[in-house]
Amino acid sequence: MASTHEWFETVEEARRRAKRRLPRSVYMALVAGTEKGVTLQDNVAVFSELRFTPPHIANLPGTRELATSVLGQEIALPVIASPTGVQAVHPEGEAGVARGTAEAGTAMGLSSFGSMPVEAVAKVNPKLFFQTYWSGSRDQIAQRAERARQAGAKGLIVTLDWSFSNGRDWGSPAIPEKMDLRTILRFAPEGIVRPAYVREWLRHGGLPDLTVPNMAAPGEPAPTFFGVYGEWMQTPPPSWDDIAWLREQWGGPFMIKGVMRPDDARRAVDIGATAISVSNHGGNNLDGTPASIRALPGVADAVAGQIEVLLDGGIRRGSDVVKALALGARAVMIGRAYLWGLAANGSAGVKNVFDVLRGGIDSTLLALGRSSVHDLSPDDIIVPAEFSRGLHK
Repeated sequence: MASTHEWFETVEEARRRAKRRLPRSVYMALVAGTEKGVTLQDNVAVFSELRFTPPHIANLPGTRELATSVLGQEIALPVIASPTGVQAVHPEGEAGVARGTAEAGTAMGLSSFGSMPVEAVAKVNPKLFFQTYWSGSRDQIAQRAERARQAGAKGLIVTLDWSFSNGRDWGSPAIPEKMDLRTILRFAPEGIVRPAYVREWLRHGGLPDLTVPNMAAPGEPAPTFFGVYGEWMQTPPPSWDDIAWLREQWGGPFMIKGVMRPDDARRAVDIGATAISVSNHGGNNLDGTPASIRALPGVADAVAGQIEVLLDGGIRRGSDVVKALALGARAVMIGRAYLWGLAANGSAGVKNVFDVLRGGIDSTLLALGRSSVHDLSPDDIIVPAEFSRGLHK
């Protein structure tokens, strides 16, 4: 079925529509990545190195089971929305992501750097996991987590995969600290060539204010994105004891995001984590490190089913999801893909992305002769000999 004015048939079409709709600086912020973009590109290209075993032609399953669970939440397909910061791609923001994921029957992660308060987002999709960085004091981190718990968050994600290397060979977009008159005038040329983006925001009451309410201290106004980003950069990195302390403070389902090494995966098991996400922050950590799915088999082997393993990075189609599950992931997390959908068509665009992935997962299972995502195994994939070289340690 070909794409229509409202509906798109692939994630790549969502990306094209987002690029046509968004001001250049906003679109380039989604591209992100660091330095030369080696890891950014490998995250996506690597899936083409993996091949499926030849498809079956008879005795195929009439129906396929896609449902699973993550952090104790039942989801209709093995894909959830990864937490992403200030979502200025559309006025619906995180509420639009919550609505789209809820309609798709799945869960979402809400970034502590998000543009909408956790209380509002959790009302739209109760299957919500709150994400935090190790930023500020222990008291501040505990206060943010407790606020999320009181709002109804079902799990906590702590993100640890960022080394603050942010120079980009293709240029970093200018992101303003606040939307004052001077900033509006500076970005006016971009708005003129993308009038639909500006009109959409004005219909919803005004341009994005670029604040992060979930990082606010009790009774204080929401700080700016750059204010909290600076705090994060100045906070000493956590120790394993710090992470274990946070896991104990939370006391519920707990995910560590950014695990790329088997030894770190085993430490996550030791401190009692519920899940880990094999992730290189979408190519925004140390450039030149492997694609996340290259690290997945070694990490999955290291934990041997003791905790849930998710993959985050490079997912663009349902067959990518199936490859990740066959190599040891319980589910995957997507970031850019749903943001492109949000930019293209709001919450309906988010659901569209998940529906595209759902259809791709289902058709791939059919061809492989698998009746459930839980039946997938490495036997379904042809993996090149050098695919994960140096990562099984």
